[in-house]
Amino acid sequence: MSSQSSGSKWVAGLLVVAIAVAVGIFVYREKQARDAAAAPTAEVAPSAAAPQTPGHDATAPLHPVDPASAGSTSLPTLDQSDDAILSGLLALTSDDALKSLLRQDAIVSRMVSTIDALPKQTVGMNVLPLRTPTGRFQVQSDDGMFVESKKNLDRYETYMYVADRIHPQAAAAWYKRNYPLFQQAYRDLGTGGYFNDRLIEVIDHLLAAPEPKGKLQLIPAKVGYVYADPNYEQLSVGQKFMIRVGKANEAKLKEKLRALREAIVADAPAGASAG
Repeated sequence: MSSQSSGSKWVAGLLVVAIAVAVGIFVYREKQARDAAAAPTAEVAPSAAAPQTPGHDATAPLHPVDPASAGSTSLPTLDQSDDAILSGLLALTSDDALKSLLRQDAIVSRMVSTIDALPKQTVGMNVLPLRTPTGRFQVQSDDGMFVESKKNLDRYETYMYVADRIHPQAAAAWYKRNYPLFQQAYRDLGTGGYFNDRLIEVIDHLLAAPEPKGKLQLIPAKVGYVYADPNYEQLSVGQKFMIRVGKANEAKLKEKLRALREAIVADAPAGASAG
């Protein structure tokens, strides 16, 4: 939680970025800022942070995407897909709010790399698909301890606005049509298995994020702040973000995630696991 950084990075837009637009996840940046301060010349790679949960290398995917709903030869190649992907994403929100947040190059690859990293401790700064919130992370004193200021929630307003406008069923349909591109980008990470399995796994991980009942104490670190409670400090980057956006926003995001998960696994081929 670096007071000298722009706060948290995105994770905004679940799936639609594949969890990136449909729901809105802005990746928690503060731990990355501390890591960068400790090793300023080292570039963080998307798969180099915490150990990655291996992809499912089973003969068949646990959560297959119905071939009838996935695109085929009509899809552009991954390296030529940005224009089509951008057009499809903007159609889901019907205004320019998402466009103002989205980095418009290597969109699918950025989404896949970020989603894959959410259960880890860090996310590579160079792969985030959305721009970071503006402003500085703020703390306040409460009964003699540091806690996060409610003013930080203002920085998430545009991201939550985008998440609110995206219909999970429409986002899931868009994702399934473009699934071959997501699968290719996932394989390009050097992983085995199927991206849709990983996406469901990540959604379930975010849904399992704790829901604090009260204010969480922060303590100053070499750079920024860390949670005083080690049970919270050791959470993944994705779960830290979920509690970071505040109780009301966390509830909204989880509602979107549940609806998105249901839409993704709906109409799966016969014999597939519903998870």
